[in-house]
Amino acid sequence: MIKALLTIDDISSENTTAIVDYLVEKGITAIMFAWGENVERLPEAAEYALKKGMIVGNHSYSHPHFSELSFEECVNEIEKNEEILNKTYQSAGVERKYRPFRFPYGDKGGDNKEALQKYLSEKGFDKVDDTKIPFKSWKENGLDKDIDTLWTFDFAEYNIREGSGFTEKDVMDRINYIDPETGEGLLVDGTQHLILLHAHDITEELVPEYYKHFIQYLLDNGVEFIEPEFL
Repeated sequence: MIKALLTIDDISSENTTAIVDYLVEKGITAIMFAWGENVERLPEAAEYALKKGMIVGNHSYSHPHFSELSFEECVNEIEKNEEILNKTYQSAGVERKYRPFRFPYGDKGGDNKEALQKYLSEKGFDKVDDTKIPFKSWKENGLDKDIDTLWTFDFAEYNIREGSGFTEKDVMDRINYIDPETGEGLLVDGTQHLILLHAHDITEELVPEYYKHFIQYLLDNGVEFIEPEFL
């Protein structure tokens, strides 16, 4: 059995509602990490996700590299988006039970990493339950202690762009890759994953319904999507 928690970054987008509808159809509850500027632009899409049972988490306001900011600037990015998300939950009429956070690009803040982890803990952000992730590197890198939500597998479909040379086949190759040294990979029986997909309209233009292609492939290959749980 392969189990996975689906996370989707960068909402709101024009295709957010279609992604949500597909997830509902498949019985999948995702954590959708919201980019504040995008939610300001398309608030109804984030509200729709909430009304349909998705969890919307904080992905900063302007999606910067946190290692390039001061600690105060990092906190402002988080708190500015917190205000937006509180209003979004209120407008959707949904109780905000959980507050997961994901750093843009997985950039945990460089020299400010420990201070930011302390901040996230003190401010009551919720850590996704990662206790069943089996990979040695997860604990070796201290990810089991961090409050923010990283990932074990990234589709990297955001690389599908005009002239990039990166195609849908490259995503499929990533899905099927097994590290010859460690034996680790997404489609390895007995593993549990945090999976990262993105809600990008540019990807949608180039590969219509790309999210269906990748998620259905996982379903067809024995991946069971699990409900988000928090520690």
